[in-house]
Amino acid sequence: MKLVENILTKNPCYTAGRKITVKGLMLHSVGCPQPEASVFINSWNSPSHDTSCVHGFIDGNDGTAYQTLPWNHRGWHCGSGSKGSGNNTHIGVEMCEPACIKYTAGSNFTCSDKATAKAVAKRTYETAVGLFAMLCKKYSLDPLADGVIISHREGCARGIASNHGDPEHLWTQLGMGYTMDGFRKAVRAAMGGASSGGSGTDGYTKIMGNAVATAEQMKAYIKAKNPGVEQSVLDMVPLYLSEGKAEGVRGDIAFAQSCLETGNFTFSGSAVTLDQNNFCGMGVTGGGMKGNSFDMPRLGIRAQMQHLKAYASTDALKNACIDPRFKYVMRGCAEYVEWLGQKENPAGKGWAAGAGYGEKILSILKGVLGTAGGASKPAEAWYRVRKTWADASSQKGAFKSLENAKKCADENPGHSVFDESGKAVYTGAAFQPYLVRVSIPDLNIRKGPGTDYDKTGKYTGTGTFTIVEEADGGGASRWGLLKSYQEKRDGWISLDHTSRV
Repeated sequence: MKLVENILTKNPCYTAGRKITVKGLMLHSVGCPQPEASVFINSWNSPSHDTSCVHGFIDGNDGTAYQTLPWNHRGWHCGSGSKGSGNNTHIGVEMCEPACIKYTAGSNFTCSDKATAKAVAKRTYETAVGLFAMLCKKYSLDPLADGVIISHREGCARGIASNHGDPEHLWTQLGMGYTMDGFRKAVRAAMGGASSGGSGTDGYTKIMGNAVATAEQMKAYIKAKNPGVEQSVLDMVPLYLSEGKAEGVRGDIAFAQSCLETGNFTFSGSAVTLDQNNFCGMGVTGGGMKGNSFDMPRLGIRAQMQHLKAYASTDALKNACIDPRFKYVMRGCAEYVEWLGQKENPAGKGWAAGAGYGEKILSILKGVLGTAGGASKPAEAWYRVRKTWADASSQKGAFKSLENAKKCADENPGHSVFDESGKAVYTGAAFQPYLVRVSIPDLNIRKGPGTDYDKTGKYTGTGTFTIVEEADGGGASRWGLLKSYQEKRDGWISLDHTSRV
């Protein structure tokens, strides 16, 4: 996501200087066929532009996000309703719309080039996901909590906005399949780590689909990990592919999960035993629960496929349901392997409570694909940029290109590049101090990065100052540590009121 600061300093919403306590974010669509954010920015940056102003625009041509008000300034972007105004609580961001639509009545429009229109809508949607993820982190907002991320249409329904249908009207009429519920989940996924500028799931592995590994690779893997593996286990390996194919689930992913749950079919430390024909820990809910049992291996594997399908899809089962826990799953809540762990799942749901559950499955799958015995190619490698491998929430991106991953790490001091095994292959560049110019005499110096920290009682005055560290914090888009306060780290200023030299 590319974010450019272009504050509308002449707009009455800026000059009024009213501040809000940010409690949520509201997504808008401009409501006219204009993809260029600059058109709105140039028009609105005027003292005569009444009192309306949003906090940001997203350009439809290249997806650039423009910040047009300090995030904590009160804008006027949603009007009001019977229960007040969201302008007092929510940041407002407008997505620009394609030039090839023509409004006819209300929120209805015709479209002369649907492919182009969809490309614009997709571009603005994906940027909005990244921007809202950043803002949720900045203000410690839960994107899935009630009323935190809403559309203008939803704001109207809640009684805090005027009667508008955006942005859902655009998505619906273009047949995009986007919803606000999906948007909120994508924001949550982006906060947990995914590629920058995407929908929050770039590089993730879908559970539904065709298996990549062969039965021979799966057998070779388990023999290498467990030389004493029972012949009955080897005989049932092809069932993962046939039962998975029947329900549209990747059988190689299910096999990797079974390896994790059974200790590579040694059942050492496992809550289940071989004779239960339960190779995924189904029904093991703690408290000494032994888990479910099945009459034969095929049925146990079938139940596992059905349970994975329950998480990954809302489609009906092909075979009769034999999964005793199918009904307890929130259908479609874990489309990706990475979301099978409750800690990483956008909705807080998932197969297992332990951290990194999905990553562990994928690590095993990588090992399976790397064994001899089949024609399948190894899975495509992704490089992840994080502070540490264990800290998935710090992830800035997932990249196929190592060079692009290194660039991302350099742009985010304190981050490193990790391969799929969790090994650090590159450490980003250290933070480089830089100069800023302060043009106002009364810029407060605070003891920490945020308006929730006490003032020192001192001001910078006008002049040029050295910034030796940056940090997020309330009340500003970014905070900087002054060099003269470096030793105790107790002198921070809002960078919103500075310009870089």
